[in-house]
Amino acid sequence: MNRLAKEKSPYLLQHAENPVDWYPWGEEALEKAKAENKPIFLSIGYSTCRWCHNMNRESFQDEEVAEILNKYYVSIKVDREERPDIDKVYITFAEAMQGSAGWPLNLILTPYKKPFLASTYFPKRTKNRMMGLIDLLDKVRKAWDEDKENIINESNYILEEVDSRYNSYLKGNLQRDILIKTKEDLEDSFDDVNGGFSYRPKFPLPQNILFLLEYGYKKDDDKALAMAKYTLKSMYKGGIFDHIGFGFYRYAVDEKWLVPHFEKMLYDNALLSIAYTKVYEITKEPFYKEIAEKIFEFLLRDMFSEEEGFYAALDAETEGEEGKFYIFEYDEIINLLGEEYGNFYCNHYDIIKEGNFEGKNIPNLIGKDLNSIDKNKLDNMRDMLLSYRDKRTKPHRDEKILTSWNGLIIGALAYSGKVLDNKIYIDKAKKTADFIITNCIDKDGKLLSTYINEEAYNFGFLEDYAFLIYGLLELYETIKDQVYLEIGNKLMKDMLDLFWDHKDGGLFYYSNISEELIFRPKDIYDGAIPSGNSIAALDMIKLYSITKDDKIHEKYKELLYAFGGNINRNPSSYIYSILALPDLSL
Repeated sequence: MNRLAKEKSPYLLQHAENPVDWYPWGEEALEKAKAENKPIFLSIGYSTCRWCHNMNRESFQDEEVAEILNKYYVSIKVDREERPDIDKVYITFAEAMQGSAGWPLNLILTPYKKPFLASTYFPKRTKNRMMGLIDLLDKVRKAWDEDKENIINESNYILEEVDSRYNSYLKGNLQRDILIKTKEDLEDSFDDVNGGFSYRPKFPLPQNILFLLEYGYKKDDDKALAMAKYTLKSMYKGGIFDHIGFGFYRYAVDEKWLVPHFEKMLYDNALLSIAYTKVYEITKEPFYKEIAEKIFEFLLRDMFSEEEGFYAALDAETEGEEGKFYIFEYDEIINLLGEEYGNFYCNHYDIIKEGNFEGKNIPNLIGKDLNSIDKNKLDNMRDMLLSYRDKRTKPHRDEKILTSWNGLIIGALAYSGKVLDNKIYIDKAKKTADFIITNCIDKDGKLLSTYINEEAYNFGFLEDYAFLIYGLLELYETIKDQVYLEIGNKLMKDMLDLFWDHKDGGLFYYSNISEELIFRPKDIYDGAIPSGNSIAALDMIKLYSITKDDKIHEKYKELLYAFGGNINRNPSSYIYSILALPDLSL
């Protein structure tokens, strides 16, 4: 066992038996690097990350790799979900240096935490033109011994460049035609064959759908509504939706939505449930209501804790094989359901003898007419398949309860409970809100970001404040309990005190009471997870509509002005911010 055995994070504990002498991020490791004048090998990931598992098996469990790391480096492991601030800082460098980044994120830093090399997955040995970890570590070690001064100078230069280029934003008022431009950008990127807004891989990006729904409804634009509806229907029919246990996987690797990356994340399902509820609210088509209800069935069955918070994620793999828990052989279905019913199920869900995915099958409805499906008959078969599947080795569940992602699901349950007239959802939203309020606000009133094993820790980051305020305001609007409005209002004032950039406007990623890192990022880009600034803008306009507090409205205007130039240039990258505009606000 190494030092990670004493940590709480499921990801760090996955590496506790590595021969690598890992340190958690902290003074002990950083002081050791300075005292011994060694570079830092920083590896960032999360516990349900498929390629993190691969690198662990290939390299970090390997004695030869461990010998090099232990002798010549100080090795630090970080859970990106436990310390999103560290991840945000260093992935910004990786994107600047490499053009893209992902996880596992591996960097080499000077003893003063400044990076000079960044990349993602490395195999143990160089192969197929991909640098191997051992070769990389050997080259860096020699360079460090021979040219340390130049490496340090280069790292200082990189820090200055990243801070000036990637942490500065263009100010300005949003253009009058920003809504039209956003709609046109989405129309240009729309896949009219398969739905979605890219070729492949395909991410759900619920913000695009929510914008098109709001724009289409409020501007009477049938094409915008049609793009949103077609994408929602295509995603559901694809293999990116789990047709047996329900819920959405993280993204599809192909253009048809057939082959998913099999992780299931709380934030994806919370945001998608809002999108499916919203389209039902607008169209009253029961098909979309059923999908929203299926998402919540998955979340309440598989992700809701006994403490009444929601867990973070389910792994993509079991027993070292991605998707093993979720895929089926043709004969399995026939043997379980019998010849007649088995063929009926297989014909509907694209289960074939040769397999539709690496010799096995991902159940899907691509190309099927949903109106011709005998739902009652298939639902009975699904129940049998679910019971059968549940006997398999289940994917690892990351049982961190994150304040930020729980804020999203509180909002989703409250909103959907109101629209779908479901008191169970509203009750769960209230219980989760009460759990977070009771357990993740410390005695001084400061929000904490992470809860594991009856303990909350780490001062909250911007997304913790912004997402929880969002959830509390949605809950208040649903049940009209003044307590949630009061707590949301207090958190808003705290957020502005702790995160506001008094020089350039907007909100920093981490607060003025959190650990100070090598630079302090601000972020407005909306990816799979919304940015804290964009959800803060949504919070501000909603809170203003309730309280008519002019100070909040002034900050709302200042926030959008701080990033306005960037939003004008590329509005489809900042859609949650655009959804905060009065003409469109959710």
